[in-house]
Amino acid sequence: MRERLYLRSPRTVAAARQFTRDTLHAWGVTDRRDDMLLCVSELATNALRYGVPPGRGYLLRMYGFEDATVRIEVHDGGPGLSRIAGQPHGQGLTLVAALCDDWGVLARTPGKVVWSEFRCAAAWAVAHAAARQTGV
Repeated sequence: MRERLYLRSPRTVAAARQFTRDTLHAWGVTDRRDDMLLCVSELATNALRYGVPPGRGYLLRMYGFEDATVRIEVHDGGPGLSRIAGQPHGQGLTLVAALCDDWGVLARTPGKVVWSEFRCAAAWAVAHAAARQTGV
């Protein structure tokens, strides 16, 4: 698992993409990178627009699992789910839903976690599991 906290600034979207790119490279993930980078951009942008209160930030957390799944989470401290479910605004979450294998929203106090999952090549899972066992 890797994570990074970002302040409330539009410039952090590019930094979140770079963190994702670096994480995927470190984990040896070679497929679906563009889809994941686009989803991170959309999730971070949504957090900034609708979820991050002034003076706060958002957390980007990534998990790599032995079944070759990468999970991306964006945590924010904003007020609940009202701007997520079915509201007529941008197409960001529609795009996320089309690109990933699964996604969802978890209510937290305060805020929420918006997550997306991507199933990747099995070869990556073997390499990742081996690296975790050896501590690399």
